[in-house]
Amino acid sequence: MHVLKTAALCFFMVVQVVGECNIPPSQWCSSEEVARTCQVYQQCKDYIQNTANVPVRFTLYYESLCPACKDFFIEQLYETFQKVGSIMNLTLVPYGNALEQKIGDQWVFYCQGGKQQCIGNVIETCAINILKNIDVYLPFIHCIENYSGIQPSIAAQGCASQMNIDVAPILKCSTSKMGSDLEHQMAVKTNALQPRHTYVPWVTLNGVHTKAIQQKAVDDLKQLICETYQGGYKPVACSSLKRSVRSYKLNNKPEI
Repeated sequence: MHVLKTAALCFFMVVQVVGECNIPPSQWCSSEEVARTCQVYQQCKDYIQNTANVPVRFTLYYESLCPACKDFFIEQLYETFQKVGSIMNLTLVPYGNALEQKIGDQWVFYCQGGKQQCIGNVIETCAINILKNIDVYLPFIHCIENYSGIQPSIAAQGCASQMNIDVAPILKCSTSKMGSDLEHQMAVKTNALQPRHTYVPWVTLNGVHTKAIQQKAVDDLKQLICETYQGGYKPVACSSLKRSVRSYKLNNKPEI
């Protein structure tokens, strides 16, 4: 059996340890020998097996009508999810480089790409909330992102028609306080990033952003997900695939 990894202390609080185990509990799963000495071998084995099969958490922070975001979404993200989605826990955060201001009881958004970019962000946010199932809303958003030179609301109607989705609740949400509040939640998530984002698309892998992770995601997201996943079974599609897309830098912040 491969060397066992360190496990959380709280997981083993109920275990009665006897014998010659004078090792700190945080190290009980550091090796098979230690686990056996401390009489927690089976617990360590079960713990590691369970945590190893946890899907890779991948979050995309982006904005609609953004060329680099569109490239990444279409050329990397969507294809990767189709092939290895079973080992991904994917989250979309459509807000990007926008700014927000509360006027009365409603949030108002300002986007560097203009009003239609903000509308697109809220439409996609509402789609995520209303459709709920990522196997439904991801293809829908992918379809919207595929349209060029078309207003997001019109693109949404066309995509909904193709996919037999009732678009009325989504469009109603996008022009309501509900949509404003939902988009505010996307703003909160984006503004909480550490380090703060300086361009879009911006990605995190298991909650972490580094230049290396960003570059690998842009070059070959599928390989990054496959390499990160620690489970015993990986999809057949876990093989290298090189791509290259642009990054859209945060040069001109929108003014309120």
